[in-house]
Amino acid sequence: MNKYFILLCGVILLISCEKKEKEVQGLSPNIVLIFTDDQGYQDVGIFGSPNIKTPHLDQMAREGVTLTSFYAAQAVCSASRAGILTGCYPNRIGIHNALMPNAKVGLNLSETTIAEMLKEKGYKTGIFGKWHLGDHPKFMPNNQGFDEYFGIPYSNDMWPLHPQQGPVYNFGPLPLYENETVLDTLTDQSQLTTQITERSVDFINRNKDNPFFLYVPHPQPHVPLYVSDKFKGKSERGLYGDVIMEIDWSVGQIMDALKKNGLEENTLVIFTSDNGPWLAYGDHSGIALPFREGKGTAWEGGQREPFIIKYPKKLGAGKTLDTPIMAIDILPTLAEVTNTKLPEKTIDGKSVWKVLNGGGEKSPQEAYFFYYRVNELFGVRYGKWKLYFPHRYRTMNGQEPGKNGFPGNYTMLELEEIELYNLENDKSETKNVASKNPEIVKKIKQLADKMRGKLGDSLTDAIGSENRPAGTIE
Repeated sequence: MNKYFILLCGVILLISCEKKEKEVQGLSPNIVLIFTDDQGYQDVGIFGSPNIKTPHLDQMAREGVTLTSFYAAQAVCSASRAGILTGCYPNRIGIHNALMPNAKVGLNLSETTIAEMLKEKGYKTGIFGKWHLGDHPKFMPNNQGFDEYFGIPYSNDMWPLHPQQGPVYNFGPLPLYENETVLDTLTDQSQLTTQITERSVDFINRNKDNPFFLYVPHPQPHVPLYVSDKFKGKSERGLYGDVIMEIDWSVGQIMDALKKNGLEENTLVIFTSDNGPWLAYGDHSGIALPFREGKGTAWEGGQREPFIIKYPKKLGAGKTLDTPIMAIDILPTLAEVTNTKLPEKTIDGKSVWKVLNGGGEKSPQEAYFFYYRVNELFGVRYGKWKLYFPHRYRTMNGQEPGKNGFPGNYTMLELEEIELYNLENDKSETKNVASKNPEIVKKIKQLADKMRGKLGDSLTDAIGSENRPAGTIE
């Protein structure tokens, strides 16, 4: 009798422990980060698109919080991804520009990604889409905290069908990976958005009973543009609009999966992009209006991105904030929301949870720094002000834009003097007010000098004391 009683107590204790574990898991929110490629600020209905329908993103905005002054970490693919995944300015961790196939560098394994941070909390982690932080096996997603990976290792134009293959580039085949195995080499990308979406939904279905981090870095709308038959010819904006409509459909599919599995209330979903539109591609490019320039520049059109966050359990609905926030702030914000320990190494981001949750509209960051190329400090955002240091940048103004998937040619311009803009009343950066605001210029220059001491600045030959190296292949 006693042994049966002891056995029964053991079963009850086991059930109780399992129930408690489920309750604890239920307190940890699921995280979904949807990250598009080269999408312009205006390329969402709620952000002002006059001719692209995005009903699912518009609904997400109505049910969540919209940020109108959100910045990518840098205006180019690899650097931007490094920033959002590690909470660091990309130049702090040695990631510059867009890494090419067979690159000898990648995201250092000693850096902590969002996936690695959340795995410490018991999260399941998956990435479905574009990686672009080093394509050597050493640097791929399964070694950077992700349990599952499906997608391409770098940009979708890095393949033999590039319009400048031969004269400019010599790309090899574009591989499609599942974890560490190459499933296929792509010659047609029309099903890729659908496949990424189906994998994402399946991941949600399989992990409904435990907390998860789902990272969906879509290769689109980076050129070359591809869309499935279900959205071909559906948009008033041509092929580019079709592509955005399919991404919007993908968002809807993910939201439906969360709802069907009873996860909607306790899931934090973010939608944003890695940088602004690639204006050289003309009708195959996005639009950053009302902002100046696009991808590859530190002007507002290069890094200010659409951003929507939804978390019904904790965030109110239908709120719009104009507080400056940058992608480097995402990791520490998620750490606070999930009660997870921050990385041991120094990061640059700060939690903006109080801003998102109505605890005030002031950013916890005194300023944001806009680096480009190899550690060149182009500009600084300080409150309502944006200051630019002398630098060389590209523009399509006055140039014939590309058509039908072929790029036009940029003109390179020299910014010869410091320029200052008041973004509160001059979002398009048309009136340089540096001469009228010497104290503001002085303050921002002081902040910039302080950052140069930490991370350096190739434009002034400043050497930083806190830069860390990228990973390298020995």
